[in-house]
Amino acid sequence: MTISLALATYNEEENIKACIESCRGLVDEIVVVDGTSTDKTADTAKSLGAKVIIASNPKMFHINKQKAIDETRGDWVLQLDADERVTPELAKEIEKVITMNNQELEEYQKKLPNRELFMRHQKLVTPDSAGSGVYNAFFIPRLNFFLGKYLRYGGVYPDGVIRLFKRGKAHLPCKDVHEIMEVEGRTGWLQNSLKHIDSPNFKRYLERNSRYVDRLTDELKSQRSNLKSTTQISQLIQFIDWMIIKPVMWFLMTTFRHKGILDGWQGIVFSFFSALRFPRAYICFVTRRF
Repeated sequence: MTISLALATYNEEENIKACIESCRGLVDEIVVVDGTSTDKTADTAKSLGAKVIIASNPKMFHINKQKAIDETRGDWVLQLDADERVTPELAKEIEKVITMNNQELEEYQKKLPNRELFMRHQKLVTPDSAGSGVYNAFFIPRLNFFLGKYLRYGGVYPDGVIRLFKRGKAHLPCKDVHEIMEVEGRTGWLQNSLKHIDSPNFKRYLERNSRYVDRLTDELKSQRSNLKSTTQISQLIQFIDWMIIKPVMWFLMTTFRHKGILDGWQGIVFSFFSALRFPRAYICFVTRRF
């Protein structure tokens, strides 16, 4: 069985080497679709043995991810983001599962130590993703790095993503930035986690968080347009909901119900600033109207 690594990049000079190096000995082919980076991402990838394809940098980044997938030739595809790392334990697990038959995979899934947690997460993110028949794809849990620590609580873990699949058996619809891969057949889980270095510093975290603010601003626009009337009372209710109720409830839920406090001060800071995306979105919505 051969494995191809598929990456879509844009200005990932700081990440691309560590990502590719973490897959050494695991993958047989590296395909990178680069969105015309202005740094040395493409050159670095080439120097590491990757097949690099230069493309435009579409707002829907999944377009380039799918292009990279389409260019692979391995039996299996490992699709990663440049800020993700494969651990030695995960690499061994991948090598193991791709050689299993369907019956062996069925037994393997039943014995996963975190199976119950994984199934709860899967039902939340995509209720219909389990599929039936042959196992053709796998969710991989992710440990998200935030201000010097990998978070395990606060609703952050397992943050599962479909990253390993048989070539030709999964694709990205390229309709929404938060979409899940569509899989032909059954989707299982791996036990070991990817390391996701998405927020190595607070500046990077705020940049990523701003993407969610933009999404919520669009949600507010949709809510307002669907209101039968935009009376002062309805606007006041929306103001209280987004400026007070939503952020307070989110902070309490992630900090205490989902035990974010067990991640120490990083968990509390993460919950607090995650909650602030609601009032930030409301302020953006109001100011952009004028």
